[in-house]
Amino acid sequence: MPAACESVLEDIEDIVSAEDLKPHDRQFVRRNVFPKVRKRNSQKNAQTDDEPPSDSIIPGVQKIWIRTWGCSHNNSDGEYMAGQLAAYGYKITENSDEADLWLLNSCTVKNPAEDHFRNSIKKAQEGKKKVVLAGCVPQAQPRQEYLKGLSIIGVQQIDRVVEVVEETIKGHSVRLLGQKKDNGKRLGGARLDLPKIRKNPLIEIISINTGCLNACTYCKTKHARGDLASYPIEELVDRAKQSFQEGVCEIWLTSEDTGAYGRDIGTDLPTLLWKLVEVIPEGAMLRLGMTNPPYILEHLEEMAKILNHPRVYAFLHIPVQSASDSVLMDMKREYCVADFKQVVDFLKEKVPGITIATDIICGFPGETDEDFQETMKLVELYRFPSLFINQFYPRPGTPAAKMPQVPAAVKKQRTKDLSQLFHSYNPYDHKVGERQRVLVTEESFDSNYYVAHNPFYEQVLVPKDPLLMGKMVEVNIYEAGKHFMKGQPVSDARVHTASISRPLAKGEVSGLTEEFRRSVQNGTKWKAQPNAEIPVKARLSSWMALQLPWQQEGGGLKILSVSLALLAVLVMFFYGGMKTEL
Repeated sequence: MPAACESVLEDIEDIVSAEDLKPHDRQFVRRNVFPKVRKRNSQKNAQTDDEPPSDSIIPGVQKIWIRTWGCSHNNSDGEYMAGQLAAYGYKITENSDEADLWLLNSCTVKNPAEDHFRNSIKKAQEGKKKVVLAGCVPQAQPRQEYLKGLSIIGVQQIDRVVEVVEETIKGHSVRLLGQKKDNGKRLGGARLDLPKIRKNPLIEIISINTGCLNACTYCKTKHARGDLASYPIEELVDRAKQSFQEGVCEIWLTSEDTGAYGRDIGTDLPTLLWKLVEVIPEGAMLRLGMTNPPYILEHLEEMAKILNHPRVYAFLHIPVQSASDSVLMDMKREYCVADFKQVVDFLKEKVPGITIATDIICGFPGETDEDFQETMKLVELYRFPSLFINQFYPRPGTPAAKMPQVPAAVKKQRTKDLSQLFHSYNPYDHKVGERQRVLVTEESFDSNYYVAHNPFYEQVLVPKDPLLMGKMVEVNIYEAGKHFMKGQPVSDARVHTASISRPLAKGEVSGLTEEFRRSVQNGTKWKAQPNAEIPVKARLSSWMALQLPWQQEGGGLKILSVSLALLAVLVMFFYGGMKTEL
């Protein structure tokens, strides 16, 4: 590469080299240019002249298909990215075939999830689709072979998804994988007040922190999400208030470990929860996300009080992973089985009827038959109504992947044995005949029922009556299955509307400020007109003024885009005088 290309450009004028024509010389050349008449005898030529150049792409008008794998945190990120893109003018479609670009939001927890992600990339490429990758897989390992040449947006950079999509549509490959910091301190991630499109307009997913304090030997997510970084309480409360104003009646708090919330900013989870409870309207509900045993142990008394609150589901997801202390030590889980039992026993005593959900990994490296039998005994003891059983998959780059592995056949058999034990009991049979208060928020997968949850976040299927959606109703339980109950609304009971305002329509963008609406409206006017009809100066000023409100702090990608635009202006100015010689 010439030495001139290795120097840093301090100013746009540095792009003009010594060999380029000076303005005076350029004007002299123009005088010697004579127009040449082109014959236009064919309809084909006329059509060609009317078409824009092949590289004239107007961002913000394409259709985008978004696919998300993994946890509720990842789903929240997907909702935020969809909202920003839709607010900018892109159409979010559920039809992957008609989309111009696929935004694939990945999960790195297990091999099958990454396999689906990889296959989707291949399918998109075969279909000649533009591709933008997001989520934990490319964040953790951006140099993987199958990711080469593709645009990537990091888990902390989702507020810049519009920029990445825009450049990708233009044919560029862009990667934003940095961390957000304030005076050197790592932040929780993108702002919480970004526009979003909720998958379910009645449910708001709020990430209270990113990352965690653990270093589990099997976990790949840590490589992507990093260490703990919590959002301030006031920002989380404001987000909850905004959600309720937009018709939300159920909030899910999520993170890699909700129990660790606040340790990095001098507060804790109970303090946050009490603040949130103050703003939850009557009939609306709050659901807590996953918490590891070590951090909830310190707050058991306060957590019991919060979980007894009428507007908080008596539900907690506490992964145990194994009932063997030796396996837990190899996992570096930082607790023993006795700690887990202490948490569960205390909450069951202080919060009658509470639902405890847990996770178990079958076949972790070094797990013996005796270790696995301890896990079986734990499940038999507590008969968890919600149990997530995972066969161990060694994730590349994790310490567990280098440990001596349990044979695949053994892992598969243990997974099968535990699944059989789980399906041997029915946790809801004793509830048939009960009268329960439920909040209706979703439609069942088979579309035959609406899905509601009682105060213990147990699933209750109710008749598919549109008048029930978003309502708190009383039902009589008349049937129970392994994972659900069925309830019939009580005729004489009061139906309470949980939302304090009309919920947004499905696909409607949440959180649009007037400032944002004006900026996008101005930008849309600019984009809607053909370039040839707008003076160069006007086009450039409009382009530079189109800046999304959440991007005011600047960024390297925008600087590069502005520089390219200015370079294009110089080229147009240079060749403008010779435009008539075709």
